[in-house]
Amino acid sequence: MDLLAHLEAYVATAEEESFSRAADRLGIAQPLLSRRVKTLEEHFGGLLFDRSRRQTATTELGVLLLPYARDVLDRAQRLRQVARSARRSRVRAVGVPTDCAPAALARALRAGTEHGITLGMRELPPRERVSGLADGSLGYALVRATPEHAAFRAPLGLASAAAQDGTARNRVHLEELRPRRTRAATPTAPPPLLLLTEDQVPYFEERLARTAARAGLPEDRIRPAGTAATALAETLAGSALLLCTEPFARQHGAHWTPLADRTLHRGYDVSAAPGRSGAGEVPGWLAALLAAAVGAVAARRGEPAPGAGNEDLRARLAARG
Repeated sequence: MDLLAHLEAYVATAEEESFSRAADRLGIAQPLLSRRVKTLEEHFGGLLFDRSRRQTATTELGVLLLPYARDVLDRAQRLRQVARSARRSRVRAVGVPTDCAPAALARALRAGTEHGITLGMRELPPRERVSGLADGSLGYALVRATPEHAAFRAPLGLASAAAQDGTARNRVHLEELRPRRTRAATPTAPPPLLLLTEDQVPYFEERLARTAARAGLPEDRIRPAGTAATALAETLAGSALLLCTEPFARQHGAHWTPLADRTLHRGYDVSAAPGRSGAGEVPGWLAALLAAAVGAVAARRGEPAPGAGNEDLRARLAARG
């Protein structure tokens, strides 16, 4: 028995509530579809459809098994897609963040052509890049890692319409974003701090929450951003601050100041999908170009762990007064 073909007949009949319409949908003759459903009923030991009525009705057994049949068909479709991707052995899908610089990605595409590899860039959230490597739908991907253990680091900072007090700063501490006491009867609410999808990863959100709590920032001050376009619009309008990299901010005409706390910077590794020739190996030229697309540079060996220096500690104490 061709289980997939028989399950397709069963699911189509249940969804169309008609043997004839289900046969038309699958492009097969109705007698063939009926035989497949009958064979499946014999296999499961019970009726899937009540044929005594004018309109085909699904039995209790048919309703119970339907979601499982759909799941099998969905997995089979996914398997076919991965197989098609694997057949295109010289084409490599690359998972990248949604805030990459287009010009930098173009340089990676050109370099791939020069090395005999056709690259296809796919903008995906962090979790989907990891799962894409695992299921083979991606050949390479930029994956998030803690900055102290990552091969590449991208400084994060705050994008705004202009410098908050009219003067440029070399660095900004979260302590400086605390609400200030004013003599006004109704103090102005400080702008929210928006978090892009790229930074909505568990380890980073936990670090940011702890740092914000130590800095005295209210919990509701930090919130996830919607789309990047909406977040940028709010930022450029002066109604929000956006946590992002410098290339992303400059590309869209926003003022940018780096965060002093380097533990809140992004860490990246460039990984390859397992199970292929040269599995786990990423060409050096590709890793460097992908890192540059997110504003990251190679971590220097022997460099102290981010945030471990006395300089950052003194700066934080000074910010607190």
